[in-house]
Amino acid sequence: MKMRVLWVGKTQEEWVRRGIDEYAGRIRRYTPLELAEAKEEKGAAAEAMREREGERLVKLLPRNARLILLDERGEQLSSPDLAGFIAANRDGGVQELAFAIGGAYGFSDSFRSMAYKTIALSRMTFTHQMVRIFLLEQIYRGFTIINGEPYHH
Repeated sequence: MKMRVLWVGKTQEEWVRRGIDEYAGRIRRYTPLELAEAKEEKGAAAEAMREREGERLVKLLPRNARLILLDERGEQLSSPDLAGFIAANRDGGVQELAFAIGGAYGFSDSFRSMAYKTIALSRMTFTHQMVRIFLLEQIYRGFTIINGEPYHH
């Protein structure tokens, strides 16, 4: 099963890029991974920005991908729960899981309606830059759990 992580906006900080590269490399030991960035919309009303960013995200989403949104209102999963979700999709024949991180104003209703599942990393608010690292680390952690490796205690 392939994995894809989509997000809105450029990665601004060098330390964030290093974290992304580190965990993306670790994940690629287990499965193919693609990272894709949609251009951030600026200077419009929030709903218009969500719509335009959603249209850009759709263009990055393969037809056969199962879409999982990251949203503070989503279901909170433990690390073992996320590992189980990844394994169940892999074992169930899903060809590709795509995780999407929205822009500053979240997702449009039309993009949200395409999601198979919506999850939250926390009820706390994090920068969209940091969420990229957190999500990739959790995906990596999930694979170590699936494979019975000692990374997760």
